[in-house]
Formats: sequence, C-alpha cells, structure tokens
Amino acid sequence: MTARAVPPVRAQTLNKAADHKIRIAPVSLEIAPGKIIKTTAYNGTVPGPTLRMKEGQAVRIEVTNDSGYPNLIHSHGLMIPSEQDGSTEEGSPVIERGKYLTYEYVAKPAGTRWYHSHAMAMTDLNKSTYTGEFGFLIVEPAGGEPGDYDREVLLAAHHWDGHWVSMQDIKKGPPPDNGLEVMYHAATLGDRMLGHGEPIRVREGERVLFRVLNASGNMGISLALPGHRFKVLALDGNPVPTSATVDFLKLDVAERADVIVEMNNPGVWVFGSTEDEDRNMGMGVVVEYAGRGGEPTWAPATSKWDYTAFGRPDVAAAAPDETIGLKFEKIPGGRGGYNRWTINGKSWPDTNPLFTVVRGKRYRLVLNNDSGDEHPVHLHRHSFEITKVGDKPTSGVIKDTISLPRYSTAEVDFVADDPGPTFFHCHHQDHMDEGFAGLITYA
Repeated sequence: MTARAVPPVRAQTLNKAADHKIRIAPVSLEIAPGKIIKTTAYNGTVPGPTLRMKEGQAVRIEVTNDSGYPNLIHSHGLMIPSEQDGSTEEGSPVIERGKYLTYEYVAKPAGTRWYHSHAMAMTDLNKSTYTGEFGFLIVEPAGGEPGDYDREVLLAAHHWDGHWVSMQDIKKGPPPDNGLEVMYHAATLGDRMLGHGEPIRVREGERVLFRVLNASGNMGISLALPGHRFKVLALDGNPVPTSATVDFLKLDVAERADVIVEMNNPGVWVFGSTEDEDRNMGMGVVVEYAGRGGEPTWAPATSKWDYTAFGRPDVAAAAPDETIGLKFEKIPGGRGGYNRWTINGKSWPDTNPLFTVVRGKRYRLVLNNDSGDEHPVHLHRHSFEITKVGDKPTSGVIKDTISLPRYSTAEVDFVADDPGPTFFHCHHQDHMDEGFAGLITYA
C-alpha cells in the first residue's frame, strides 16, 4: 500500500507529563519452554501494558520508536482526531526510527478498545500486526463500571511464527490460481501457549468478566470453555441490547467481546480454540478451580455465530440519508504471487477517496463480500450499527469491525459525526497491504 505524504512529527511539549509511556522495541518472547519468538513489543511485554483511562479524560501517550522501522500506533475504536488516530492514510505522522512523539486526545467512548501498530508490513511478517505490538486500552465510564462481577481477566489471542506458503501446494485451501497465504506454527491466548503458562485460577461461584481480543495479524478465532457458557455484555466495547448467552465466541481480527462466565462447574478446563489445529498450536489457556487438579478437560463446542442474536430483530434501524454499495473482490496472484484486493473494482490508493460524506448524515453501507475469504472490515474513528446480516434485519448492535464470511453480505449504518479523513479497510494485514482499503472524506 502506498501511503500519502504526511506532515512531519511536530516538536514535543516536554513540560507536561505523559499519562502513559510506550517504547516499541525488539523482544525475545518465550511462549513455551524452548519456544522463543523474536518480535517487537510494547514495553517488553506481550500483550503490552493495559492503558486505562476515564471517558472524557484528556490523555497524553508518549511513544518512543526503537522497533527498527518507521512505525505508529493506532488507538482502535476511539473517536479522536485523524492526526491522532495513528494512520498515515488519515494524516497521522509516522514515528521514524529512534524518534518519539506524543499522542494527545480526549478518551471516548467508554469500552474495551485496544492499541496496535498501523504500519505497513507488505511481505515482511516481522512488522506491524504480525508482531507483538498490541495491548488493551480500556476506557472506563465516567460514572464508573457497573461492577456486576467479581474479577476481570483480559485475554488477547495471537498467532506466531508465520510463513508465506502456496496453500494449493500442501493440498489445502483456495483454488490453484490463488496467491500466497500466511501459515502459522504457534499461537497464544494470553502470554504463553496452552499448557505452558500459569492457569487462570478461579473459585466456585465467582462471576468472571473476560475481555477477549483477537489481536492476530490475519486469522479469525473461535473459543469455548467446556462446561461453561458466555453471557455477552458487549461487542467491540459497546453494550449489546440483548445479552445473549452462547456456547462459544467467534472473533475475527480486531473484534472484542466482554463476557461474563459464572464459575459453577468445578474442575480443570481448557479455555481454547474450537479448532483442533489452532488449539494444538497453543491457542488456549487452562482454567483451574481452587482445590482441583489433574489434566485439563476439553470438549468440542459447535454452534453458529450470529450477530443478530445480540440485537433487536423487531425494532427497525433508523432510515439512512444515503445508501452506498461496497463490493469486495480478489485478484488472485497465482502460485508464488501475492493477491490483490479491490473495493468496487479499485485497489488502494485508487480508492482515495472511496466516497465523501456530509457531517451529521446517516449512511448505510451495503457490504458484499464476493470472495472466498473472510474479511473483518474496520471503520476508523466511528462506530456503526449492524442493520442486516444476510437477509436478516436487526438493530442496536454497535461495532467498529464486522466479520464478513466468504460470499456473504451485511449492512451497517454510521453517522458522520467525527470530521476528518477516515480510513476503511480489512483488518487482515495482508488484505489491507494488498489493496483492501479506502479513505472516506468529509465534504
């Protein structure tokens, strides 16, 4: 992806203390005994430090870039000015190697957000979201959290040790004319591979709030905790109108879920991927009740993930001022080549602008994934309301990222209420780098 020219990093004001300081630097991460991942991270840990702030609070985050490549940090899910959003496409400044800058903004809205690199990676699997450069960013409500739980656990999923492969060469995946894909050999839910970290220790009767994030570079996840169910309170940090209880969580890249689990089934359990291959790579963590021991138990969970289960099927969404159709297609790269992606027949940067909006108007995006790949589509600096999934209307589910399964459709509405250049893209790093992106501009 070709980034447009951006203004230089401005001089720093050193007489005001930073609320948070982040250093991006190389780290050797031991995710299992003898399994060392050389990557880059925030403050030497993966995930990086959890940034907590109050809704409406003015925040200063000082970032030093020792990652070895031009970098920047995107505060995902926040309504903040374009130049503070951490996206060069919107005009945010790049942090050059060995330099630093301070992001300054007012934290809003409340909810489970996150922060991560928004650098381009292209073919380099040691950059951007392929790395350990991610962490939780929690914006607490100005009036305080509801607190209807006993404790909080933050879990971020990530895939490691990636390699470019021609999937058809290993008799798996897309048709022969498809281009290169990333295959991984390790995964974590938390800081270590399944079975190699400290368990999550719980007591019978506890109500645990899990904030779960998919921080992978380009892999969706599906998670279950056998013998327990998830009461979904929020998706992408935004409370859902219907707190449905489900057997598993399906999160595409960048999606989050806040869920309550009632610890009412004593034992030792695997909280992990419903996919055997993913779980065997390490995607999971052990949950251990007090006074219980032995080998952790796993049992398969199968069901269908449906955003509309959390919405209001009988309440129609507000009528939009304008409807815009967006069709996503792949141009296969062929064996040994890299795929290209298009929105309405164009790839970035020819999608600058993608379309233009007027402040205060409501826009309905009709999303058509006309490809055999899943896409988590993300809208920067705005949230949207899901108004239809396939042929199923709904309302009330507010997100910033929606997963579109292969050959599927959905409709989402957003209000143009945060003026400035607004980036729209697939959150699979390779898809974004290969053209699946556009810029929404304000008139």
